[in-house]
Amino acid sequence: MLERTQPVASTASWTAEHRTMSADADAEKARRFREAALPHLDDVYTLARYLMRDKADADDAAQECYLRALRHFDSYRGPAFKPWLLAILRNVCKAEFTRRAAQPVPAPAEDDQADAPLWQEPQTSPETELIQHRDGETIRRLIAALPPAFREVIVLRDINNLSYRDVAEVTDVPIGTVMSRLARARAMLRAAWNVEEGAAP
Repeated sequence: MLERTQPVASTASWTAEHRTMSADADAEKARRFREAALPHLDDVYTLARYLMRDKADADDAAQECYLRALRHFDSYRGPAFKPWLLAILRNVCKAEFTRRAAQPVPAPAEDDQADAPLWQEPQTSPETELIQHRDGETIRRLIAALPPAFREVIVLRDINNLSYRDVAEVTDVPIGTVMSRLARARAMLRAAWNVEEGAAP
């Protein structure tokens, strides 16, 4: 009987020790993830608002993005964490749009515009100056009205302040395409703003 009890006790002890080590490793992973991911929460949510065009959907997309990022955190190897997070968010939003393919994407409610993004540093383009210093509600509405591919690049570059290379990585297109889309997005935004100013009393 003793011979049978001894291995059971050893196994129970090993199992308990293994669980403790596993819990410690999980806690360490969660701590490292929080330190790496939480500073980018505003940028993730801002992009989610512009892509999803609905506050509740943006909340869900941002939450799903962080859950996926935590799940795959061990496989992350790159130096730039924010583009990796935003690429995950973009995939989450694309998956949701695919799921709803038969349904039109609702326009944002007039009283439910995207929160003002947290600007990080000034840019040199006149359009970016326009975005940052003019009527915030109007600019958010005009950006939200851009076609998705153009809305995406202007949010990533001029609001989230990503480099062209990072925008290309997030959107999975060549840098030349990013620059072309950004130029067209800025031109469309400028034209829309001119129309808006012309319509103002």
